[in-house]
Amino acid sequence: MKNNPLLSDAIFPLFEHIETRHLIPALEDTLSQNRERIDTLCGATDTPNWENFVEPLEDLSEKIERLWSPVSHINAVKDSDALRTEVEKALPMLSAYSTEMGQNDALYEKFKVLANAPDFSGLTQAQRTTIENELRDFELSGVALNKKDKGRYKAINSELSKLSLQYEQNVLDATQGWTLHITGKKQLAGLPEQIIDAARQSAEEAELDGWRFTLQAPSYIPFLSYADSRELRREMYEAYATRASDQGPDAGTWDNSEPMREIIRLRQEKAALLELSSYAEYSLKTKMAESVEAVEAFLLDLANRSKKAALKEWQTLEQFARDLDGIENLQAWDAAYYSEKLKQKIFSFSDEDLRPYFPLNTVLDGLFEVVHRVFGMQVKTAERPEVWHEDVQFFEIHDADNKRRGWFYLDLYAREHKRGGAWMADCSNRRKTVDTLQYPIAFMTCNFAKPVGDQAALLRHDDVITLFHEFGHGLHHMLTQVDVSSVAGISGVPWDAVELPSQFLENWCWQREALDFISGHVDTGAALPDALLEKMLAAKNFQAAMQMLRQIEFSLFDLRLHSNPDINTNIQATLDAVRDEVSVVKPPEFNRFAHGFSHIFAGGYAAGYYSYKWAEVLSADAFSRFEEEGIFNQDTGQDFLQHILEKGGSESPMVLFERFRGHKPDIEPLLRHSGLI
Repeated sequence: MKNNPLLSDAIFPLFEHIETRHLIPALEDTLSQNRERIDTLCGATDTPNWENFVEPLEDLSEKIERLWSPVSHINAVKDSDALRTEVEKALPMLSAYSTEMGQNDALYEKFKVLANAPDFSGLTQAQRTTIENELRDFELSGVALNKKDKGRYKAINSELSKLSLQYEQNVLDATQGWTLHITGKKQLAGLPEQIIDAARQSAEEAELDGWRFTLQAPSYIPFLSYADSRELRREMYEAYATRASDQGPDAGTWDNSEPMREIIRLRQEKAALLELSSYAEYSLKTKMAESVEAVEAFLLDLANRSKKAALKEWQTLEQFARDLDGIENLQAWDAAYYSEKLKQKIFSFSDEDLRPYFPLNTVLDGLFEVVHRVFGMQVKTAERPEVWHEDVQFFEIHDADNKRRGWFYLDLYAREHKRGGAWMADCSNRRKTVDTLQYPIAFMTCNFAKPVGDQAALLRHDDVITLFHEFGHGLHHMLTQVDVSSVAGISGVPWDAVELPSQFLENWCWQREALDFISGHVDTGAALPDALLEKMLAAKNFQAAMQMLRQIEFSLFDLRLHSNPDINTNIQATLDAVRDEVSVVKPPEFNRFAHGFSHIFAGGYAAGYYSYKWAEVLSADAFSRFEEEGIFNQDTGQDFLQHILEKGGSESPMVLFERFRGHKPDIEPLLRHSGLI
């Protein structure tokens, strides 16, 4: 199809030329050609080998990836009604194609021939892993089902893709659909000046007087943490905690209740078709964890180690609010506010005291310097290709031998029509063929508060950690030296290992040696002072046990929701039961957290949210080697590079971890880093 930018051979997507009308014609053309080519490959009489069978299939996967990756990204960062309509048409087409391929008996038989061939052992590790993964995925796609059940499996996948999109769109619409408009200055009491200035700028952009607060993180989090008005904090909290639900100020408008129920029901039916006990069992087939029982035991062990300390933390907070303001019944909308005041009392500093020391450009330069000192990489600004918004930056990364490793887009500021949160997504994977080497390209996205007027963008320390986290994912994607795209970078990495590099890189945000160049006062350039650093470090594990239980609550809820074979599972009752068992902070009855839990209903974390806690075990243990040998020890950095970052999904993550660390993962460093031992 001529002149369709989605079918361009250009290295970088032609964002400025892509229009919604291009999507369906490009997709129809690509899928049609792919099907014809697959029929030819299946009908070939040659004995299948890597060159005549797997590489052509990788070519076909690459064509779809190059088409869909920019569309998926624009859908997340520049949402529009027109694009939604086209994406809603495209998803069933992609789902049908994917299921067809996964249930293609002829393809499956050829992969079995490859796996049983005498020369299988002579293939590279990445090639062998690719073939083994393909056989596993055929079985998980229902290749062995009868014709009727294959059809049902295909229909389930199609419906799930549509429901997940609907869920995510409801969350985005609900987040954007509610604002708090303030016209009286007294109502701003307690809020830092920078937050007030940003709210004024937001109001001006909406052509309103006064100040406008939104449910986006740069506005919502500071409001809950600093606003003196308990009534307004409750109003803001209720709007956020009831997004896309049957409760709150917009009750029923973008309600995710039915999509959630249907998603869970269909996932359980899908697992049952494969004769698995639950969707959780299905999910764990591609993860490190051995069983649902092993994951639950891991989470409950962490909960038991944390609960006593968490209960004490909550009781201390209740007593503090009682003594300070006579609050007899501490509520969820009070927790962040009094936690911040208690932290200021104990440690004599506020998170806002840190902001002037973390101008965005200084933090970025510092991040790149950390990557240089630890891994020998050089990050440089590159000539920017076509982008989707003027704020987007573009960089390239080279190794110590000045060999290119990849490129990345950086989109850091919150704005309307952009999905909340932070993430890294792959634009293209590393792939080597006889005559070409395709370098990896990453999208890295955050939602920081944008600069007000001519001021520099100032980050909270939590924002700095978020940036390092996402860049850890980016390094995993870009620094790979695996030449097979299906197991290069983050591809093929089990979900409960993929968070290792991201959480690992966060550790440098707390180190004096690194903070000397990560930080720099916006006016003087001076690094974070020792006195302030000492307070920050002392406060690092403030309420750490409560935070630990919060993540365990989410993880257990996810696991139990997906390990219950009852298709009539009551989602809210499941969450309430988990909270009764492990939580010390009980939210109000109107709280509808699950209705905005995109990780498991619209992301890839279904029956896998525990991955964050498991990866914390891996990252804490991995970093403990740097603590022993020096945080900028280049030999240690090269070991992590070679054994973890460069290997992608080509080998078992447990094997790779043990190669780097010299032993199996140990939980003690995580407990020590969290102040729990």
